[in-house]
Amino acid sequence: MEETYLLNVEGVKKKILHGGQGELPKLQDGSKITFHFQTLKDDFERTVIDDSREAGIPMEIIVGKMFKLEIWETLLSSMRAGEVAEFWCDAIHTGMYALVSRGMRRIAEGRDPLEGQKHRCGMGNMFDYHSTGYDDLDELQRTPQPLIFIMELFRVEEPSAYKRDTWAMSKEEKLAAVPVLHREGNRLVLRKEFGQAAEKYQEAVICLRNLQAKEKPWEDGWLKLENLVTPLVLNYCQCQLELGEYYEVLEHTTELLQKHNDNAKAYFKRAKAHAAVWNEREAREDFQRVAHLDPSMAAAVKKELKQLGERMRKKHVEDRKRYQGLFQPPRG
Repeated sequence: MEETYLLNVEGVKKKILHGGQGELPKLQDGSKITFHFQTLKDDFERTVIDDSREAGIPMEIIVGKMFKLEIWETLLSSMRAGEVAEFWCDAIHTGMYALVSRGMRRIAEGRDPLEGQKHRCGMGNMFDYHSTGYDDLDELQRTPQPLIFIMELFRVEEPSAYKRDTWAMSKEEKLAAVPVLHREGNRLVLRKEFGQAAEKYQEAVICLRNLQAKEKPWEDGWLKLENLVTPLVLNYCQCQLELGEYYEVLEHTTELLQKHNDNAKAYFKRAKAHAAVWNEREAREDFQRVAHLDPSMAAAVKKELKQLGERMRKKHVEDRKRYQGLFQPPRG
């Protein structure tokens, strides 16, 4: 079936190549749209610029999350599930395509889509780039032109129908997700599934850090979120200790102590990580800080220091034997 008609949008034409089923989707903020797309030049050869099928993974966008090519939401809202349609879009709608395509290509190549990008609005970034790194996109960036999009709509999912990535959540959704993730992490710890528990704690921390980024450091809103972050980071570090990821623990506890230098639990976990990687002096210093900051932990510190001393003595004996063997003259 072929039907050409104008959408009720200036500078857009639509041709249905294959009819879909059901009603038109009712899009709302947070809806996830899954589709394949092909981008063509409006020239005699209909030169292909991008094709999501080459990557083998359909494209996904979240409605209302400021996807840089806003016209795509409009095009997809006119399609039914299973429909394949061709859209001609004037240059007034395609000026940002070079930047969008650059990001998608970087993701497909396993690279950071924001690498080197300045923290400015999309249009400002366009003028900052001397090159996108792709010749065909540089041409589009220099001379915006009409483009053709061929789209196949697979499905539209309501916000409650799928597990949403952290970045796609609203502020209220992030705050609601944190205690749920915290409880899931604790449950997994009890089952000694430390790797999965660490992922839950980490996801909760990411939610809170995203919210913190919108607050002024050390003001009330920022401090309230920081008070939620701290125990999650400590739980994450405990999981990493159980998994033997000691340098990961050193990194996160040190970062935490730079902001909260009176946190005895952070010193305790950092001391255990230092001890595990044979940093005896640093471990002893941190254990001593723990006993000073929290006398109730003195017994635990005494036990750890005793174990540390025994491990270090054993290591010194083994090292002496090893070095003696290196310098003994060969027999015969």
